[in-house]
Amino acid sequence: MSISRRHLIGMAASVAFAVSALAAHAADPLKVAAYPANPPWENKTESGSFEGFEVDIVNEIAKRMGTTADIQGMDFKALFVASASGRADMVISSLTITKERLESQSFTQPYFTGALAVGVKEGSDIKSVEDLKGKNVGSVATSFPEKWLQDRAAEIGYASYKSYDTTANMLTDLQNGRVDAVVNDVVGLRYAFTQMNGLTVGAEIVTGEKFAMMMPKNSDKLEKVNETISEMKKDGTMAKIYEKWLGTAPAADSLTVTPLPVPTSAD
Repeated sequence: MSISRRHLIGMAASVAFAVSALAAHAADPLKVAAYPANPPWENKTESGSFEGFEVDIVNEIAKRMGTTADIQGMDFKALFVASASGRADMVISSLTITKERLESQSFTQPYFTGALAVGVKEGSDIKSVEDLKGKNVGSVATSFPEKWLQDRAAEIGYASYKSYDTTANMLTDLQNGRVDAVVNDVVGLRYAFTQMNGLTVGAEIVTGEKFAMMMPKNSDKLEKVNETISEMKKDGTMAKIYEKWLGTAPAADSLTVTPLPVPTSAD
């Protein structure tokens, strides 16, 4: 059976169109949502660009996937809506994998073991979690530290709790004495306190929380992103990013260098 020249030309045009469509699709940037004031994890600069530990990670992931990362700043609470609705392909903001979050979101493998800290004014008598009894405390709304505090309200016995939309407002209230202490990620607090006078870490809290990137539930990009993170751990890229932003090399057995599957639980 013969194929006409017109038929061949039509087939070639169809193939070219399909290849062009695939190339355009591959070039679509990854839509990334981030809390814009969370250094050293992510921070929006005066020029409008983003920088930070997780920013470098997501930019490298996008590069290896043949595209770029389009990072948009959002309030912390809005990050979860953006992911759940599919408006964001990925969310970065030192997010902890929790059982509750896994019910409505997906997470990549973790790449950092976090800890909390109690932030206080210099000279404060708060040196431990036990010292929060009878004090006014605060944290960022919908964050892991907020849940940690609320779950232990009776045990700790703090006098009042205040929830904040932004880290900046929380730390301003701490400086001005509107709260006696705040609880947040220890790395973030220590970094912030290098830029602010009169504040310090009164106590550290070991929690074993695991930081990862959040994605829409069962995202079709999840496995590829997770594989890319594993590659970055294996070839040393993740360790270099860690050292760049945290000033030291990660431990040889840490989550930063250990490839892992997509998590199905918070354990």
